[in-house]
Amino acid sequence: MNITLENVDKVSAVLTVNIEKADYAEKVTKSLKKIRQNAQMPGFRKGMVPMGLIQKQYGVNVKAEEINKIMQEAIYSHIKDNKVNILGEPLPQQQSELDIEKDENFAFKFDIALAPEFKATLTGRDSVDYYTIEVTDEMVDQQVHSYTQRAGSHENVESYEDKDMVKGTLAELDENGNPKEGGILVDGAVMLPNYFKNDEQKAKFNGAKVDDVVTFNPSVAYDGSEIELSSLLKISKEEAANVKNDFTFQLKEIKRFKEAELSQEIFDQVFGKDTVKSEEEFRAKIKEQLAQQFVADSDYKFMVDVREHMLKKVGKLEFPDELLKKIMKLNNQDKAEDYVEKNYEKSLEELTWHLVKEQLVEANSIKVDDADLKETAKQATKAQFIQYGMMNIPEEILENYATEMLKKRENIDGLVNRCIEDKLAKALKAKVKLNEKTVSIDEFGKMFA
Repeated sequence: MNITLENVDKVSAVLTVNIEKADYAEKVTKSLKKIRQNAQMPGFRKGMVPMGLIQKQYGVNVKAEEINKIMQEAIYSHIKDNKVNILGEPLPQQQSELDIEKDENFAFKFDIALAPEFKATLTGRDSVDYYTIEVTDEMVDQQVHSYTQRAGSHENVESYEDKDMVKGTLAELDENGNPKEGGILVDGAVMLPNYFKNDEQKAKFNGAKVDDVVTFNPSVAYDGSEIELSSLLKISKEEAANVKNDFTFQLKEIKRFKEAELSQEIFDQVFGKDTVKSEEEFRAKIKEQLAQQFVADSDYKFMVDVREHMLKKVGKLEFPDELLKKIMKLNNQDKAEDYVEKNYEKSLEELTWHLVKEQLVEANSIKVDDADLKETAKQATKAQFIQYGMMNIPEEILENYATEMLKKRENIDGLVNRCIEDKLAKALKAKVKLNEKTVSIDEFGKMFA
């Protein structure tokens, strides 16, 4: 077997694989013998079918399969051993039809797209913006409020005020304002009049007391929403569409939400027992946590700016455009005819960044092992819990969640990429000159608008 790689130009080449009979004959014979062991044909016992019949029935297919295996292994071994930096997959050239049965020697040619040669470097002479998001007192107030809200409770009151919850009996009235015979009756109905879409209907509950009867129109109150009416009246959406009558609502309970006072109990729930012991410490710890959460956002923006900086620095690279377009078209056969032309330039930008990033990762000796993946999975899990205000998650729970996450193949690639991004951002922040800027959360958000 002979393999040659001949450059057409700087960014494309032709790979030729010459396969002779000696390369595949033994493998074909071995495969046919294996088939014979289990072959069953009329008139012959299992495993005793003459080799000539096996050859006649299976020979061509087996020969083609073995040649294809040898060819694929040869291509990728040659590319790996010679460190050929290719883009996409080798593209078979069109050639005259092969006679697999009669021919003994075969030559296969492939068009190869080569990555352009360039050097991507970042040093202390490179300057990149780094944005730190300011944690304001207002942000801390909002977070404190969310904790006291979460720890709050409902208490019974005698008189309705805005935002109270009411529980009672709903009864449908007829056109004359009398209880409708066979009408809708819901005992234990629960409402939040503050969520009515009609202010006039909402106002009917103002000042109402326990045991009072309020007459209102649910259809008007909810602006005819069949979903909300069906939920309140315990009927189907189809039935709700026809409900237009007034109803009485006899108040049995009025509940008002009371926000919890800051206490050691809340401090312990959020950060663990006795981690903080005063409101001042609690607020300081929240500020610290918020600042830490924003680091990931700042690093993401930093990498966006690194990308922009590097794309300008390396400039426009030379690519084998026609060959890449063919590969792109083959990989997107389900797309519209003009998909490649419309998206080619954007794909080149993504490809350029991918090549740049590969060099930066290698230059900074970025590697990912199992321990890194586990830690990244734990941090991802922890971030999800934090979104729900759960700061103090035991290590055992994080460990279990991370283990389950890593069992799913579809999660691995994402975690690997996230880990590489985190490590690369850390390495590059220590290498380049940072133009550090402090911005508000709104200003930061506008950068992505």
